[in-house]
Amino acid sequence: MSEKQKTISKPVTIQGLGLHTGQTGNMTFNPAPANHGIKFRRIDLDNKPIIDAHIDNVVSTARGTTIGVNGVLVYTIEHVLAAFAGKGIDNVMIDLDMEEIPIMDGSSRHFIKAIEEVGTKMLAAKRDFIVIKEPIEYEIPDKKIKMLVEPANDFSVSVVINYESKVLGEQVARMRTIDDFADEISTCRTFVFLHELEFLLKNNLIKGGDLSNAIVFVNRRVNQSELDRLAELFNKPKVKVKNEGILNNLDLNFENEPARHKLLDVVGDLALLGKPIKGHITAYRPGHQTNTEFAKIIQKKLNNKIMLKKPPFDVYAEPVYDINQIKAILPHRPPFLLVDRVLELTDDHIVASKNVSMNEPFFVGHFPDEPIMPGVLQVEAMAQAGGIFVLNQVENPELYSTYFLKINDVRFRSKVVPGDVLIFSIELSAPIKRGICSMNGKAYVGNKLVMEGQLTAQIVKNKDK
Repeated sequence: MSEKQKTISKPVTIQGLGLHTGQTGNMTFNPAPANHGIKFRRIDLDNKPIIDAHIDNVVSTARGTTIGVNGVLVYTIEHVLAAFAGKGIDNVMIDLDMEEIPIMDGSSRHFIKAIEEVGTKMLAAKRDFIVIKEPIEYEIPDKKIKMLVEPANDFSVSVVINYESKVLGEQVARMRTIDDFADEISTCRTFVFLHELEFLLKNNLIKGGDLSNAIVFVNRRVNQSELDRLAELFNKPKVKVKNEGILNNLDLNFENEPARHKLLDVVGDLALLGKPIKGHITAYRPGHQTNTEFAKIIQKKLNNKIMLKKPPFDVYAEPVYDINQIKAILPHRPPFLLVDRVLELTDDHIVASKNVSMNEPFFVGHFPDEPIMPGVLQVEAMAQAGGIFVLNQVENPELYSTYFLKINDVRFRSKVVPGDVLIFSIELSAPIKRGICSMNGKAYVGNKLVMEGQLTAQIVKNKDK
């Protein structure tokens, strides 16, 4: 991926029909300066309102991704954003005289072609990347949906779809680098099942749809009268079902074209983060809602500085606080004092340790034949480390206590056993307001992540001091 920002060399216009609105109009790509980003300008409206292509502006993911500000909308933006991502375009102003991106053939091919016709221009400013330093995931188990991004030097995507149908079962698509997008992904068209198409037609939801901008899968028996009716609806002389289980409106560009189109959608929806990603995306059964929710999670993690300090930690360094100094700050006492040392302490983060000894009293009754530190005590130890961190934010910390209001999204990754040194890395996730402190924490044994969670605490002055 280029390290410099890019725009297009000169304006280029595309005319087309909106899939859902049925509106015909023009879309013009205009060059834009560095750090402008990708923006849509509705030139058909008074004052020509501008909408940033940003995840915070997503208002709907029904049958496509829609963004909007103050009631001004732009529908079906994912295919054009995927094209800009595929060509490494960071800055462009898109003028629209309608409220929907032209559907064209249901792919990104025409947008890629338009960009290639006018060429691109390198700008002096450096690109700001989203660098993934640790895995981030989003999962909906009951729907078998999972999104995962892991550290990588480039942007790559793997997609798995499965509609559990004879005509469209499991398919896999991969993009090794964004440079492969134009040739391998951009020509892959959207698809729909026949029963979905009939519903959309009956409810007047695809006013601009025809059999040239979607692959139609037929997963049930249909008689000739139904096919004749479809032919009449779409002004075709004849419609039939091909051996592959699709209507004869078009031929597949790739055997796994549906999976590749879903990959295209992932690229377009994640472009709403506003910066190129350095990481590998794995998507199981993705969709627009899933993609955009995952983008919000990535954004939240980054904004909350969830990329915490990671191993290796210098456990032999002179501690900021030893056990006696900790006792002067926290009200806890053995056997319930679960933090031994503070290794680092700043206004933004704390690194603290707990030596897990076989002599811990909880090992007597908690899996005595296979000693494991209870998960709730791991959380308590992290909370105590967080308490030290919070109290470091006030003068005379011995006059205050911390009370935890919430502990969210706790996950246990591996067992903690006697002999382990448990290291807690905790960062402030938002400025402290009215005594409320929000933190993100991770616990490690050596280089292995064993537990993580989000903590919210309140600083309260002790009544008797």
